[in-house]
Amino acid sequence: MNGNDQHSRRVLSARRIGLMATTIAGLGAAALFLAPHANPSAALFASSAHAQNLSEQAQQLPQHPVGFADIVTKVKPAVISVRVRVERTMPGSEEQELPMPPGSPFDRFFRRFGTPENGEGHHQLVTGQGSGFFITADGYAVTNNHVVQNADKVQVTTDDGKTYTAKVIGTDSRTDLALIKIDGNDFPYVKLAEHTPRVGDWVLAVGNPFGLGGTVTAGIVSARGRDIGAGPYDDFIQIDAPVNKGNSGGPAFDVDGDVIGVNTAIFSPSGGSVGIAFAIPADTVKSIVAQLRDKGNVTRGWIGVQIQPVTPELAESLGLKKASGALVSEPQPNSPAAKAGITSGDVITSVDGNPVADARELARRIGTMVPGVTVKLTLVHQGEDKTVSLTLGTLPAEHQAANQQNERSTADSEIPKLGLTLTAAKQSGDQGNGVLVTGVDPNGVAADHGFQVGDIILDVGGKAVSKPADVTKQVSDARKEGKHALLFRLKSGEGTRFVALPLGNA
Repeated sequence: MNGNDQHSRRVLSARRIGLMATTIAGLGAAALFLAPHANPSAALFASSAHAQNLSEQAQQLPQHPVGFADIVTKVKPAVISVRVRVERTMPGSEEQELPMPPGSPFDRFFRRFGTPENGEGHHQLVTGQGSGFFITADGYAVTNNHVVQNADKVQVTTDDGKTYTAKVIGTDSRTDLALIKIDGNDFPYVKLAEHTPRVGDWVLAVGNPFGLGGTVTAGIVSARGRDIGAGPYDDFIQIDAPVNKGNSGGPAFDVDGDVIGVNTAIFSPSGGSVGIAFAIPADTVKSIVAQLRDKGNVTRGWIGVQIQPVTPELAESLGLKKASGALVSEPQPNSPAAKAGITSGDVITSVDGNPVADARELARRIGTMVPGVTVKLTLVHQGEDKTVSLTLGTLPAEHQAANQQNERSTADSEIPKLGLTLTAAKQSGDQGNGVLVTGVDPNGVAADHGFQVGDIILDVGGKAVSKPADVTKQVSDARKEGKHALLFRLKSGEGTRFVALPLGNA
């Protein structure tokens, strides 16, 4: 064998070691190839040492289970089947178990997944099935509010087939959580996770789909912080583990066997799993369950403002540097916010020094606080930063929205460039000031931005208006100043809100 052959074999051997190291650590093999004119023996020695080092590093990486059998064996005994009985006085159907009107987009796509089983006749007994899990050895268990809501009787079946009667300790419709209790002292239980799951982490869903009994499915965390329009405190974990009707209230586990969330809803045109499910995060479950156990109900902090997101158009109109924070459309009379001097048009940017990304985050953060505590709110007030302190009130149990019908006045005034027909609100019998919208051109810019007949324009560009001419003047002045959008404050049956109306195409 000549020198060239030996050199070629040494190069080939070094390349094989380089490729092996690549397999171990995922590095590019080209980095281990011999450089031109390099000493083959030295390169071979260096490559071998590097490969050994990479192999040692690979052995130090966290070892993940090939399967989930050990985890399932550990947690499955704590998961229960929840069966409820409800007396009804009207004909029932599966659609009536859904919290959305039949045929609506939410009805078709965002479905709760307890499984109702209806009887027949005008007065009937309706039964439904869901899931839950023990959180203490003495029989406290978590499930969904919509599983046990209005139940006359709740029965629980454990993993070993035993059946118990459960008592509903408390429910919270805003987060769709419920706490139930079974008499006993030695139930297997699981704990709620201390950490927030990452997108991409493994997740196991255990529950009672379609009433089949304990079933396990696996997937990953697909997203966090999802808002599906279920309520003001939406902060769901999205998972792709197959979850179906009957899984409601069941736990979603991480690979350590801790509960990262409570399965509560699915995105589904068909009603079955399409790989998009939503779970209530463990930190939310902890705070709600603690209150339900102590008091049987949940009280939330309240500052008393109607708020809305800050869009880029609104940010420009308000002179903000970026579109973030919560825009106050109207403080409620005698509320903590009103007493602290917060006014319409203020933008709340932080709570106790922690930045507020949007209106939803503000509602969530205040809602997790205890009434009676004092908080510091940082806000932008008339273009200037301002900090106010206020004591949180208690969120009212219900909010009533007055839907007022306004008749069209004969003194209407059209503003074609905006696509609006307006009249003074007081002429229509409204008790307050403002300008009433009596007509909206469906092809106009105002319609594109949500203006509706019956809306009352309270102010334009930060100035109160009482007649159509006031609106026209503000629009004209804004155009002369070269503004691209003008801020309107509207009042409707749904409350008060701000709208930034573009002027370029008006």
